[in-house]
Amino acid sequence: MKLSEIARLLGGRLHGDPDAEITGVSGIEDARPGDITYLLKPSLQEQAEGSAAACVIVKEAFLPGFKKNQLAVDDPQLAFVRLLEHFHAAGRPPAGISDLAFISGGAEVDSQATVLPFVFIGEGARIGAGSLLYPGVSVGAGSKIGRDCTLHPNVTVREGVTIGDRVGIHAGSVIGSDGFGYIMREGRHIKIPQVGGVVIEDDVEIGACATIDRATTGNTVIGRGAKIDNLVQIAHNVKIGAGCIIVAQAGIAGSSTLGNYVIVAGQAGIADHVRIEDGSVVGANSGVMPNTRLSKGAYAGSPVLPHRQWLKAMSLTARLPEMNKAMQDLEKRLSELERRFLREE
Repeated sequence: MKLSEIARLLGGRLHGDPDAEITGVSGIEDARPGDITYLLKPSLQEQAEGSAAACVIVKEAFLPGFKKNQLAVDDPQLAFVRLLEHFHAAGRPPAGISDLAFISGGAEVDSQATVLPFVFIGEGARIGAGSLLYPGVSVGAGSKIGRDCTLHPNVTVREGVTIGDRVGIHAGSVIGSDGFGYIMREGRHIKIPQVGGVVIEDDVEIGACATIDRATTGNTVIGRGAKIDNLVQIAHNVKIGAGCIIVAQAGIAGSSTLGNYVIVAGQAGIADHVRIEDGSVVGANSGVMPNTRLSKGAYAGSPVLPHRQWLKAMSLTARLPEMNKAMQDLEKRLSELERRFLREE
């Protein structure tokens, strides 16, 4: 693809050879001859110039004295994303239902959906136009999958789940498994029937081997545009707002509510009946205790503290050995003073 064509695609301004042939897209460290890369910050200019890349995407203004081809755009990182999409557009199987798929008689599969071998679609389930179900996907009775969704191999969607449009679910994830609810009676755990559902709104992406439990009653809800990483556990009756980011190995216990655009970092644990307000950040390895309400802000630690307070606590933690020694020295001196005082009496 010629640089002039890329400039038109991205709406950028070109400084250099418009006929230069671009054969790939890569980061600065991995750039090969013919690749186009991007400059995220000025401190990387020397590294970019020393790379093998044929062209560098820069922000708004051309770099003086820079010897490589340059493409100036408003947002280099977004331009890089668009080029990755363009150069690496995944091939898509044609629409249609494989003879090796099992479709229950009462299921409805749009003629523009793609259902590959060894997919199971239960009674009363509905699959929207443009959706793609890879081998091993199971869709339970009465579940609804919207338009242009992609369910990767071995995804399980249990019964009574509603999935919106343009949702991506990666391999091995389970949507609508039973919530973890028991009561103790006479020395044994009695299971609480989990009869609710799951609602996943439009433009959500769910990573591999994530689990989202059905509600006890009502629905577990994942809001529009939320992005959920691999190996995340979301329990029954959780409500996650629009645009949230939940990072790998995080766990959210039952009946907790996250507002819009909340970030939960890796391996964070959120106990039951927690409420986290819009725009908050819960740091990695943090623990949020039950029945806690976090106002908008950044939090870290276990149990969580406001981030600035946690930083102060951590700085004191690092000094605990010397503080302990100083205390022991003070105790020793105090004991000597007490003995001397008693002798003088």
